Amino acid sequence: MPSHLDLDQQVCFALYRASRATTALYRTLLDRLGITYPQYLVLLALWERDGRGVHDLCTALDLDTGTLSPLLKRLEAAGYVERRRQRTDERRVVVHLTEAGRALRAEAEDIPGCVAQASRFDLDELVALRDMLHRLTAALQDAPGDTPTKGRTP
Repeated sequence: MPSHLDLDQQVCFALYRASRATTALYRTLLDRLGITYPQYLVLLALWERDGRGVHDLCTALDLDTGTLSPLLKRLEAAGYVERRRQRTDERRVVVHLTEAGRALRAEAEDIPGCVAQASRFDLDELVALRDMLHRLTAALQDAPGDTPTKGRTP
């Protein structure tokens, strides 16, 4: 009889393995573009809305500035983005796509479809999974750190 403490019974382990497999697939797909998975996430946020402040990008990507800044430096060195200080507030840095950064979007258009095909899930299943993961993230971020556990928890 499986124990609720068995590794394969853990939600955290299932999420960990799925995350690693997903990231590995993206790494393979992104190699042809010459960007990393974290850089791709930054570009996705900028393709969604160009000219975002660093703080806005940190919030959108759930990253701190210490993690985002090196990503932006590498993307800037590759010619995909440029960081500009606002004239009205020198402390505020706004990130803009370059022409090359905007052009890269066309090369990345097929990536979500490749991931969907590799998952062998249909579109409804992928949407449901994404929505459940968003709900899980929100619930766990709102959960107090000292929540007692009762009985068997996944």
